[in-house]
Amino acid sequence: MTINYLSIQEVAARLGIAVDTANKYKLPEPDALVGKYRGWLPETIDTWDAARPRKRRVQRPDSE
Repeated sequence: MTINYLSIQEVAARLGIAVDTANKYKLPEPDALVGKYRGWLPETIDTWDAARPRKRRVQRPDSE
């Protein structure tokens, strides 16, 4: 059975962000290292993404 890990490019695509932005995030520890390359299981990224804080949009009162 082959285990498929996500590259940083695939992590960025999964999160809907640019690769440069993904590189700035404090991502979880990789599930695999091959030389200098990191790899994450999809469920590792999904769990991390679901648990990270989100910016809330401030609702402005309607102006009359």
